[in-house]
Amino acid sequence: MVKANTGIMNFFSEENFDRLQSIMYRKHAAKGDFLFREGDLADRLYYVIHGGVRITKLSEMGKSFILYLHQTGDLFGQIDPFQNSLQSFSAEVTEDCEFGVIQRKDLEVLLWQHGDLAIEFMKWMGLMHRMTETKFRDLMMYGKSGALCSLLIRLSNSYGVPQGDHIHINYKINNSEMADMIGATRESVNRMLSDMKKEDAVEFDHGQIVIKNVTYLREVCHCENCPVEICRM
Repeated sequence: MVKANTGIMNFFSEENFDRLQSIMYRKHAAKGDFLFREGDLADRLYYVIHGGVRITKLSEMGKSFILYLHQTGDLFGQIDPFQNSLQSFSAEVTEDCEFGVIQRKDLEVLLWQHGDLAIEFMKWMGLMHRMTETKFRDLMMYGKSGALCSLLIRLSNSYGVPQGDHIHINYKINNSEMADMIGATRESVNRMLSDMKKEDAVEFDHGQIVIKNVTYLREVCHCENCPVEICRM
């Protein structure tokens, strides 16, 4: 397996990353497959070798919310260290994917054997919790426009390609998907993006978003300048 330039390399040393790789089981999944669904047993982690996975949550009304977009190099999953628990989310493959599976029982042995790995793992878990907290903050504190601006910043940190003073988001996403990420309607996203375009903050290039004024987005969402490891999809 090849260590990616993003993702868990920000949390684990090369030696400890190799240790994690040593207990991974390689698997493949096609676009549209589910790695797990809400209610499944939560007893493993997943490492994206290449491909893409999105994490979703169903509301009581049956509406699906998109919480994360995981890409090559990301580690994700749900493990309760003290008891068996069930998955709170679903993981859907968005593009053909090769991934490594880490089972809880194997991980527990590895953490017991290597204290430095256990510390790094705790730091990774803490940052993942903080990322979730900041996403809920975006949804709760500054309205739908703030949530959308925060989403665009996160997309730019995850998929952005600098082009002069602009940032080209190299990921095709439609307004319905963005609406599912911020708990809004497609029509309201259409309207908010139109307003941002009038303010010369964003533009569109062959169906992809170009951020022209990231300062404008930061002001609307009251950006706290979180590290990129947290302010991402």
